[in-house]
Amino acid sequence: MVLIFFGTLDQVHYGIWYTQKLYFESLFVMWDYPDQAPMHDLLFWLYIPMPGGYLLGGLLLINLLAAHSTRFKLNWKKGGIFLVHFGLILLLVSEFLTDFLSVESQMAVDEGGKSNYSQAFRSNELVFIDRSHAEHDSVHAVPSSWLKAGKEVNVPNTPLRIRTLAYYPNAEVGRATGDTPIQTMATRGAAVRLGIVATPRAETYAEGDINTATSFVEVYGPKGSLGIWLVSNVIDERFPPQIIELGDQAWEIALRFTRHYYPFELELIDFTHDKYPGTEIPFNFSSEVMVHHQDRTKNQKALIYMNHPLRYEGLTFFQASFANQDRTSIFQVVRNPGWLLPYISVLLMGVGMCLQFGLHFIKFLSKRS
Repeated sequence: MVLIFFGTLDQVHYGIWYTQKLYFESLFVMWDYPDQAPMHDLLFWLYIPMPGGYLLGGLLLINLLAAHSTRFKLNWKKGGIFLVHFGLILLLVSEFLTDFLSVESQMAVDEGGKSNYSQAFRSNELVFIDRSHAEHDSVHAVPSSWLKAGKEVNVPNTPLRIRTLAYYPNAEVGRATGDTPIQTMATRGAAVRLGIVATPRAETYAEGDINTATSFVEVYGPKGSLGIWLVSNVIDERFPPQIIELGDQAWEIALRFTRHYYPFELELIDFTHDKYPGTEIPFNFSSEVMVHHQDRTKNQKALIYMNHPLRYEGLTFFQASFANQDRTSIFQVVRNPGWLLPYISVLLMGVGMCLQFGLHFIKFLSKRS
């Protein structure tokens, strides 16, 4: 109760996603008195330690297992209790599996367009793209978690190596203004050509806000440095590509949201956005889609709308939002290997409760007669 109470308070400042990570996907959490709260000048020193969701869930699981090993004996009269407890254990296990194994991202598709990848807007990757092939691009990716100041990383399957000079989880990126000289570590690329500067700022966790991840990286070939480049997830296809050349080879360098590619394309045939009459309030929005798989026998047509997702190839596509004046549909794409476990656990608990109450009811009727 205490954990949920303080987690709810901090949801105002951090949003749902970060609050869940901070309070319910951790072993311990330390709550501090909010800056915006009344009497902060007097209570700024107040810190309250408490167990996190993983610790509480683990203790609940241990308690259930210990109780069954020491107190309960398996027989048909206690069958309902065993089913209820087994369902609860399965529910706890499924929550741990979901936290560790599930992957969430978003896919935006224009009407009449197709997409074969989704993007995770809370994680980034540094990519080196070889576009020399006529039929496909070769993408060599480095997770942003590896971009730590002073750390050197070999770019997979290339002769390149990088050294991170600075990494900002969030920054203000724009062109320099005024007559003051540009202060930048970059020696090559868009930062030099366009006068782009980056100023670090605090990360944001508000719903709908996106952090502008930015980094200065020095790229090395076999014979030495190829320059220092400013990369950011806002320096995208709207800007001229930043090209690294080494002999007769060339790569485009970019920092972008982490992409998940699939062996199929999702085509948006039609997007429908229905509103309550006389208002701008939506009561339904749906997408008619066609899945084009590399194996044509797996092609599938579907209608995705609220509470009716598409389940395909271990992925679940939810209708999440829309944009571009109702011409773009945005899908939440979830890969969760344990998505069936909560349904099974709830079913077991329901059957167990019916069995246990039914046995007691029959016993009561027999005594009454």
